[in-house]
Amino acid sequence: MVNYLQSLHRRRRKRLSQPYPESGDQRVAVIGLGRFGSSLALELTRRGWDVLGIDTDSQLVQRHSDVLTHSAVADCTDPEVLRQLGVHEFTSTVVGIGTDIEASILIASNLLEEQVPNIWAKAISRQHGQILERLGVHHVVLPEHEMGERVAHLVTGRMLDFIEFDNDYALVKTIAPDGITGVPLGQSGVRARHGVTVVGIKRPGQDFTHATAETIVEKGDVVIVTGKTRAVESFAEMS
Repeated sequence: MVNYLQSLHRRRRKRLSQPYPESGDQRVAVIGLGRFGSSLALELTRRGWDVLGIDTDSQLVQRHSDVLTHSAVADCTDPEVLRQLGVHEFTSTVVGIGTDIEASILIASNLLEEQVPNIWAKAISRQHGQILERLGVHHVVLPEHEMGERVAHLVTGRMLDFIEFDNDYALVKTIAPDGITGVPLGQSGVRARHGVTVVGIKRPGQDFTHATAETIVEKGDVVIVTGKTRAVESFAEMS
């Protein structure tokens, strides 16, 4: 942590003459380097982001210190530690702690108190997520629950992939049902009859391309459709 703080102070002095533009800020602090946090931190690093990884477990920090941009062994339930690490200067912070709910809530509260503008937090249950949302956390993620729902859709139906968004809206990849093949999408009445929109199409052996009203779907094509969750579920079950 001492080495990180020294580099932090050097960067702060440099920023006095060259401010970091918020619109291009690719810095993120990830608090908690368990399976979720470390996977996220490593992927962000791979994409070229400046990642500060923090955990109370020195072995976890040591394991990822050679890959992450910065790392520190620290207890972020202490608001003074957050200030020393400069986490309040980051535009995005992820609380990857799940099993220790008290620590998750305390850290989220500290980040909100420091007015971090973009806070993501992992929750291990809907109740945990509701508490984080009531605190004011901007984005709450329930990875186990969301992955369980996604796999359930894939196991029980003809879907090839399923992603649900807020307000009961989903995006689905599925084999095109026979009822929409052979005619241009604009004439098939997909939206009027099924309440979904076909936004992409993939022919066997070809890449995905966007769909238009003139696109003719053929038997065996893979389509990407969007709409209300129940509507896309029903559409994917058509034969």
